[in-house]
Amino acid sequence: MNDVREDLPVAVIGAGPVGLAAAAHLAVKGQKFVVLEAGTSVGAHVLAWGHVQVFSPWQFDVDPAARGLLASSGWVEPDGGVLPTGAEIVTRYLEPLAKCPEIEPHVRLGTRVVAVARFGYDKLKSAGRDEAPFELHVRTAAGDERLLARAVIDASGTYGGPNPLGGGGLAAIGEDAARDRIFYGIPDVLGAARARYAGRSVAVVGSGHSAFNALLDLAQLAASEPGTTITWVVRRAEIGAAYGGGAADALPARGSLGERLRTLVEAGRIRLVTGFHTSRLRRSGAAAVLVAADAREVGPCDEIVAVTGFRPEPAMLGELRLDLDPVVESPRALAPLIDPNVHSCGTVPPHGALELRHPEPGLFVVGMKSYGRAPTFLMLTGYEQVRSVVAELTGDFAAARRVELTLPATGVCSATPGAGEGAAGCCASTPAPTLVGGLGRKAAR
Repeated sequence: MNDVREDLPVAVIGAGPVGLAAAAHLAVKGQKFVVLEAGTSVGAHVLAWGHVQVFSPWQFDVDPAARGLLASSGWVEPDGGVLPTGAEIVTRYLEPLAKCPEIEPHVRLGTRVVAVARFGYDKLKSAGRDEAPFELHVRTAAGDERLLARAVIDASGTYGGPNPLGGGGLAAIGEDAARDRIFYGIPDVLGAARARYAGRSVAVVGSGHSAFNALLDLAQLAASEPGTTITWVVRRAEIGAAYGGGAADALPARGSLGERLRTLVEAGRIRLVTGFHTSRLRRSGAAAVLVAADAREVGPCDEIVAVTGFRPEPAMLGELRLDLDPVVESPRALAPLIDPNVHSCGTVPPHGALELRHPEPGLFVVGMKSYGRAPTFLMLTGYEQVRSVVAELTGDFAAARRVELTLPATGVCSATPGAGEGAAGCCASTPAPTLVGGLGRKAAR
């Protein structure tokens, strides 16, 4: 790496849990860096599901390097056995971390990365490419600007790219026209969004832990708001395995989700519709009707909650040379380790820079985005990713390839490998992911 590039910072895209963990590791190593966050606060995506309590206790939610910086700043670590909400993760962990003197001067909020390229090189040009710095086009309230960096760590996550309702991966016909009736993610039905759902007919589409959360909250709402009806729509022909391991789960808060939901379905408080592959949506007055490929219908529904997962947005890195698996959309070397058709959360091994590399030297996509469409992401795995990546960028190749993570027993997944839509609920809640996968209700970046 030449002297010009050595003087440039490492650009970290995203100030969520994994992005700030990358910043912490860079700070500990004495590296120049800048953290670019599109939101107006750190953990902006986590705040979007801030009302949700994760099922991973605090002991699994804090990166080791971040813990060291926080301790030196007088931070009092939360009780390791307590389950935080998304909002608590931001206020009690991410915000204090971002205010550490080693990190705060290098965080830029309200700065959206629009595109990344090699300075002076389009994707086709090869000669001298690897010596050129990265060029990031960013957008702020003051306008667009260009930043140069010696390396890029993309921890921007997938929460901004929800999967559509359509059963084949495409938006259902009429889905765009019905957007006013659809919420993608877990709505705060017991808080800020209560008026939207109280006394209404609601369909929840999806079979992962995010769907469980939405359904349980809606059931609680229905108990006090007459006229609130709930229909649960899944692609699976059978739902049994999706309920998970119950008492056999090593994380009790996670195991209890499926058991509570099973009780509500069996009691008739939630209507379950299986084998339903949404093909189109049609309007019925102000409501919407879900229509399956086999012509079955669900509705009219006043509201639809889509918890069908998230996917990465590749456009930002379109001028860089990526090596993505055609199925999983993760780095090709990582895909066999995380493919949900083969793996559950309990069989995904820790991994690092070697598996995350692309043909573009100095570029690493980490966190939930590194997993492409696979839902098996664990937040602790994301922390291990950035530890390894920072070691690689600082020339400590032995540390980059050394595994420094022992995952807790993850218990029983909510689905067996290869279970189609249900596999999307294995360990990681489909929105992404604390923190995540097998360690939290949500997948965070």
